[in-house]
Amino acid sequence: MKKILPFAAGCRGKLAASVLFAVLSVAGGIIPYFAAAKITYKMIENQYTVPGLGLLVLTALFGYTAKVVLGAISTELSHQAAYRILVSIRTALTAKLSKVPLGYVTERPSGGLKAVLVDTVEKLEAPFAHLIPEMTANLLVPAAVLIYLFYVDWRLALLSLVTIPLGLLFYIPLMKKYKKYYKKNVEAGNEMSSQAVEYINGIEAIKAFNQSASSYESYAGAVKNSCQAITEFFVVTLPEYTALMTILPSTLLFVLPSALYFYAQGTLELSAMLTCIILSFGLAGPLVQAMKYTDNIASMGTIMNQVAEILKEEEMIRPSMGQDLKDYPIVFENVTFGYQDQEILHGISFEAKPKEMTAIVGPSGSGKSTIAKLIAGFWDVNGGRITLGGVDVRRLPLQQVSSIISYVSQDNFLFHLSIRDNIRIGKPGASDGEIVEAAKKASCHEFIQSLEQGYDTLVGEGGGQLSGGERQRISIARAILKNSPVILLDEATAYTDSENEAVIQQSVSRLVRGKTLIVIAHRLSTISSADRIIVVNDGQIDSQGTHEELLAGSTMYHSMWSAHIGSRDIDPEERRKEQ
Repeated sequence: MKKILPFAAGCRGKLAASVLFAVLSVAGGIIPYFAAAKITYKMIENQYTVPGLGLLVLTALFGYTAKVVLGAISTELSHQAAYRILVSIRTALTAKLSKVPLGYVTERPSGGLKAVLVDTVEKLEAPFAHLIPEMTANLLVPAAVLIYLFYVDWRLALLSLVTIPLGLLFYIPLMKKYKKYYKKNVEAGNEMSSQAVEYINGIEAIKAFNQSASSYESYAGAVKNSCQAITEFFVVTLPEYTALMTILPSTLLFVLPSALYFYAQGTLELSAMLTCIILSFGLAGPLVQAMKYTDNIASMGTIMNQVAEILKEEEMIRPSMGQDLKDYPIVFENVTFGYQDQEILHGISFEAKPKEMTAIVGPSGSGKSTIAKLIAGFWDVNGGRITLGGVDVRRLPLQQVSSIISYVSQDNFLFHLSIRDNIRIGKPGASDGEIVEAAKKASCHEFIQSLEQGYDTLVGEGGGQLSGGERQRISIARAILKNSPVILLDEATAYTDSENEAVIQQSVSRLVRGKTLIVIAHRLSTISSADRIIVVNDGQIDSQGTHEELLAGSTMYHSMWSAHIGSRDIDPEERRKEQ
């Protein structure tokens, strides 16, 4: 509850009202028992009249109606509060993911985080909506009934409590098992969800290599483990749960014979005997209902622990107030960085000057994309520093860094929204006219217009309804609309064919006019005109300079350039001139 309450800040009033109506509802459910005891006594003693019995029947009906109506109001309020709490939890989780280093997200299967954010958090709805109000009511009202029983006859009141300590003998070990096996059940379910997402994402490769769901070892194993965890959970907890649900409502085993004995001895009046016997039913019912929330108690503890684990992850600490930057040079000063215990960059130093084109090249795995992601602010450096406009980026809010830098990668993500809304992400308040203008500059207006729904066409999850080149042009349109002073292109044309590459290069040329441009490239012909080219090898800077300077003074760059032009289908004389 301590972990839950911070998320209930905006709906505590509704929760309190829900508990109040739940208490009144359960209390209304007890009224028919009082009425039944009174009717039985009057009929046995022959002291009844038809109008009197009719009034008692109406009283019982009123109590039952109050139970139903007030219970419905309580449930409505508790569900509203529950979904408000789920919104708060999911908002906190997504906000947390935006503040932690990118590695925290990329190192985990996408299905694992999805399982927590969507499926696992959703399981809190039932506990929030029912446990807090209904369990509270189902414990408070029996307590009030018990006080009344003590007023009527303390002996029978004590006897009506006998089943509670007997039930606790099974309830305590049951809760210990719940803590262990329910957690195992939830973890197995999350792993199955994670593997299912991976299986669906990789279905093309699975089909291509003639695999099936049953032969896909990770997925099949996760499904089996989840099934085993659920089965084990129910099998292990069933004996104690069955015993608890059998013993707890068995108050008549002690109350009925004792009441008859006391009545026969003349120490208990008939009306008191009937009242105690019938109310013992009313005492047991709510307690049994309260015990049925054992699952909810276990699930809330397990799920809130998973939520807390994410929320306690170390964040990229940034100030909330931005700084006034007049220019945007980007400088690496002896930067070191690594994933977990493996260092990737070893003392990187260079400068990307304002309104110039700086290219970063190197063999695959040399650290080029890592440098790009550090510039974009996805991670914090382990050593050294990166400055933007002369200020350490760690002293700038993430939002300010993001507003200054437009990051276009080889696999920019498109959301399952319309093309219009995907472009508008670059500038949320943009008009339709601005969106169209950005699309024209990105050379994608024509193909968008050719679609049946035009700009309202849904792109599919991840942009799956569009080709790679079309997705890339929409990403560039988004960056054009954002109009940031620094453009970071991380191998933006790596996976495009020659026809699309030419179109995308035209789009890029419009995107970068008057901007500071940093290009991570593997096709050297696209960056030969750069103001500065930085050659990276094995996490270190091998050399830097202009294209001509590097051809003359860098063995690695000269080798890369020779391999590049050697792979192109051009005239030998033209190749000789390039060399």
